Amino acid sequence: MLEAVIFDWDGVVVDSSHAHKEAWERLAEERGLPLPENHFALGFGRKNQTIIPDIYKWSSDPDEIEELGTRKEHLYREILHLTGLDPLPGAMDLFNNLKQAGIPMGVGTSTPRENIEAVTRMIGADGFFEAIITAEDVTKGKPDPEVFLKAADALGAKYENCVVFEDAVYGVQAALAGGMKAVALTTTHRVSHFDATWPHRIVRNLQDVSLNLLLNLWE
Repeated sequence: MLEAVIFDWDGVVVDSSHAHKEAWERLAEERGLPLPENHFALGFGRKNQTIIPDIYKWSSDPDEIEELGTRKEHLYREILHLTGLDPLPGAMDLFNNLKQAGIPMGVGTSTPRENIEAVTRMIGADGFFEAIITAEDVTKGKPDPEVFLKAADALGAKYENCVVFEDAVYGVQAALAGGMKAVALTTTHRVSHFDATWPHRIVRNLQDVSLNLLLNLWE
């Protein structure tokens, strides 16, 4: 039944949350904009086009939202170039195992494409993914399943035969809404975070994932 595996990016393959959080804080200071308390958690897993107008209440002007989002991502990449980044435990081993087994892999993320390209080079993950669907490719953010449906389409896989790895509730909800198997990682949240979401499996990180675990999701 397993035809393809789709990975969310941040919190699944890498954890650059520190760089995202610092980028928002630098941008707020740079522009003199207020940040709500617990700002990073409030926007976790959402697109910039949702965070800026709906969560941070910085602007409702589409051009300004786009400019602020672009600047934030530029700051994010600047921070990563200074701090460096490693893949999370088990990521590279799982990529290699799936590639050897002939299982196509893709990425479905609200992260901008330029960030994905920069980080894949940084961690040596070039060439593993046959499809990369990013913020620029969708009009609806998670929990809408658009990003995962487009990734499955690009991989030529039936939705019900795809496994999605996610670390956010919105992402798990998106995978389930798309009729896919959802595996939640507790890299950024506790197990209890997923209590009302019902993923098919919950694991610590990709180190706990084997091909047998994936195949057994259909039993």
